[in-house]
Amino acid sequence: MVEIAAIYEGDLHCSVSHGPSGATLVTDAPADNHGKGEGFSPTDLLASALATCILSVMAIAAKVMKVDLTGTTAVVHKDMVSKPVRRVGTLAVTITVPVVLDAAQRARLTTAAHGCPVHRSLHPDVSAPIVFVWPDVP
Repeated sequence: MVEIAAIYEGDLHCSVSHGPSGATLVTDAPADNHGKGEGFSPTDLLASALATCILSVMAIAAKVMKVDLTGTTAVVHKDMVSKPVRRVGTLAVTITVPVVLDAAQRARLTTAAHGCPVHRSLHPDVSAPIVFVWPDVP
C-alpha cells in the first residue's frame, strides 16, 4: 500500500506528498473552473498518470526485449465534458517511438500500452484511444 497525503492550502491550491519518496507536488483548479491554472489540475494529473503509465509499461516490455525506448514520447489531449456532469470526456494519447522495431516488437509494445493499469482503471465512459507513431522500417 502507498500513502498519498494531500492538504488544501487555500485559494484552490493543494499540496500532495508521496509517502514512500517524500516527493511533493502542487495543484490548482483550472482557469475554466474557478482556479488560476497556476499548476496541474487534478484531471491534468490523471492525464499525466496515463501518459507516464503507458511509457513505463512499454519500457518494461522493451527491457525484456533488450530494446531501449529512450526518447519515446506520450502526448495526451484531455477534453472535458459538462453534461450530464463535469468530467473527463477524452484522454487521447499519441505515442511516438523513435526506435525502428519489427512487427512483433511493435505488437508487444502496443499490447503493453493498452495493458497499462491507469488505462484499465478508467471508466468506460472516458474515451482513451492510443495512437502509435513508428519510424518507417528501412
